[in-house]
Amino acid sequence: MFKKLSAAILLLFVAQVIGASAISLAASPVSGTMTKYRVYQNDRALREFATDKQAIAYASGFEYSHVEAITGRAWVWDNLPKYKIYQGGASSTKWEYRTYNEALAAAKKMKGVHIRDLESPGWIYQSYPNYQLYQGDKTNANWGFTTLDAAKQEAKRWTNSHIMELSSNSWIWDNMTEATEKKLRSGSAIYSIKVDKVQVEGTKTYAFLYDAIKAAAAIPSSTVVNNVSGLVVHSNVPSYDVQQSGKTIKSFVALQPALQYAKYFGNSEVNHNGTTWWTSIPYLSVYQGNNKLKSFFTRSSAVAYAKGFANSYVANADGRKLWSNTKSLVYLAWNGSSNSQTILDQTAKTEGLSIDSPSWFELKDSSGALTDLSDPAIVTKLKSQGIQVMPLVSNDFDKQMTTAFLADSNAQQQFISSLVTKLAALGVYGVNIDFEEIAGTDRDEYTAFVSALSKAAHAKGLKVSIDLPRGDVSWDHLTAYDHAALAKAVDTIIIMAYDEHWSGSSTAGSVASLPWVEKGVQQFLAYGVPRSKLMLGIPFYVREWKVDGSGNLVSNRAVLMSAIPKLIADTNAVGVSDPATPGQTKYKYLKDGFTYVFWAETASTVQARINIAKKYDLAGVAAWRLGYETSDLWTMMLRLKQG
Repeated sequence: MFKKLSAAILLLFVAQVIGASAISLAASPVSGTMTKYRVYQNDRALREFATDKQAIAYASGFEYSHVEAITGRAWVWDNLPKYKIYQGGASSTKWEYRTYNEALAAAKKMKGVHIRDLESPGWIYQSYPNYQLYQGDKTNANWGFTTLDAAKQEAKRWTNSHIMELSSNSWIWDNMTEATEKKLRSGSAIYSIKVDKVQVEGTKTYAFLYDAIKAAAAIPSSTVVNNVSGLVVHSNVPSYDVQQSGKTIKSFVALQPALQYAKYFGNSEVNHNGTTWWTSIPYLSVYQGNNKLKSFFTRSSAVAYAKGFANSYVANADGRKLWSNTKSLVYLAWNGSSNSQTILDQTAKTEGLSIDSPSWFELKDSSGALTDLSDPAIVTKLKSQGIQVMPLVSNDFDKQMTTAFLADSNAQQQFISSLVTKLAALGVYGVNIDFEEIAGTDRDEYTAFVSALSKAAHAKGLKVSIDLPRGDVSWDHLTAYDHAALAKAVDTIIIMAYDEHWSGSSTAGSVASLPWVEKGVQQFLAYGVPRSKLMLGIPFYVREWKVDGSGNLVSNRAVLMSAIPKLIADTNAVGVSDPATPGQTKYKYLKDGFTYVFWAETASTVQARINIAKKYDLAGVAAWRLGYETSDLWTMMLRLKQG
C-alpha cells in the first residue's frame, strides 16, 4: 500500500531524482564507494568496505579475522595463526602465532612443549625431556632434561641420584658408590613388581630400586610399587597409544618410540592419557552439516573444496569455524526509483545486500505496452559488487486498466514477451512482480497471468518474486491473491508486512506491530507457502498521526526511519512502552494544541523483524525502501544475516 503512496513522498526528494533517463556510471561520484570487500571474524560477517586497505585495517582489530572480495569470495587477507604451542595435549588461543619466530621465542620460555605448524603434520619443535632425574624413587617436573649432560649437571647437586632414559625406560646412570648400593640392598625390602595391582607370581620384593626396575623390565605392563608409600615409582605400562583413523594399532611405554612408529602411518595420532600429543591428521576439515567430508592442511585448499558443496563450512581441530557458505538470509531491497544515480547512492550504503530491485518496468496500458526505464550499466555494476538485480514491474496500481489487461490474452502475451526478452538481455537475476489494487473478481485471471509470466521467465533462467499484502485470513479469499496457487508458480513470495495502519486508517497505530507481523507470517505459512519461498517485507518508515483535543484524527504523514532521531530531538517527543505493540516505543509530543504520535522504527525493531524471519526459517527479508534507513543499520543487518 505504501508503495503507491510513496510516489508523493518521493517528490520531496526531487534533488535526488533527476530524471528517468539512465545516467552514465562513469560520471557517478559514488561508483568508487561501492563496497567490494567484506570483513569476517571466523565465519561471521562483520562489515563491508570499498577498499581492501580499509577492510584490512578494520579486520586487524579482531582475532581470527579475514577479508574477502564480495564478488567470488576471493580470500584477500587474514590474521589466522599458522603456528601453535602445545604442552602435552593441551593448548590455548594465547599460544597461537602468525610466525615461527614468535612461536619459538614463546616456546623456549616454557618446559615440555611442542610447536605445530598448522599446515603440516607432526611437530617442528619440541622440548620434551629425554632423561629424568630421580633421587631414590622421588622426582619432580623440573628434573626432566633434553640432554644427558644437562641431567648429569643437575645430579651433581644431589646424593644417591640416578637418571632414567625415557625412550628405553631404563636406568642408565647414577652417582652412587658401591658402598651405598650395598647398604641399600641390605635394607628393608619395600619394592614389589605388580601387574594390575597384583604382585607378579614368582617375583620377590626388593630393597634396592635399581634391582626392582631391572627385574620388571622383563615383565610387560608391570609396575614397581613402593609398599610403604603405596606409590607406583616405575611403570612399564604402555600409555602412549598410536592410533590410525581412531583405532589403536600399537601402544608404547615412552613417547619417542611411539612418535617414530606413528610417522609411518597416515592419519595417525599419538594419544596419552586421553589427549592427543602428536598428529598427522590435517588441522582443517570441511563439513556439510554434521558430516565431515574431507580434511586439509592448508586453508586455501579447504576453502576451495568447501565451495563445491552447499551449506558447508571449514573448521579447525579445535572446533572453530573459519569459513562457511551455510544458509544465510537473502536481503532484498527496493529502490523506489528508476534513476541510476539514486540506485547507486542507495546501494553504496548497504552491507550484505543480496538483491536490489529498481523500479524499471510498468504496464503502460491495457494493450500490454511496456514502460522500460532500465539501465544495463547498473546491472553490470551491481553484479560486480556481488549484488543481484531483480527489477520491479508494476501495474501503476490502476485497477480498471489491470482488469482490462487481464481480460486480453493477446495483451498479456505481448507484455510477457517484451518484458522477459528485455530481462534476459539485461542479464538480471529475475523480476519482482508488484501488481496492486487488483479487483477481487480478477483472482483467477491474475493467477493465470502470473503463471504464464513465470513460465516464460523460467524458460530464460530467470527467477520470479511477487509482492503480496499481509492481508488477513478473514478476507484474503475475497482478494485477487490466491496464495497457494501463486506460491506454486513463482520462486519467492514477499509478504508486505507493513501498513497495518496506513494513510486511510481510522485509528492511529504502528505501521507494523511485531505481533501483527508474526501472525501474518503464520497465516502465509498456513496458506501452504513453503518457508523456502517466503520473504518478510519490512518497513524503513513510520507514520506520524495528528490528533485533536477530542481524540479525533486530523491527518497523518509518513516519516522516514532516518528522520526519526531528529524528529524526537526537535520536538522533545517522549517515548513510552505500549502494551499493544511490544518491542516498539510509542512517541508523543504536543504542538499548536495538537497531539502527535508515532511508533518508532529503529535498529532494534528491524532486528526483531529479522529474528521473526529466522524463527520461522524464511528465505529472507525485503526492505521498503532504500534511502529511508539510518546510516548504521546495514552493519547490524549484515551481522544478523547468517546463522
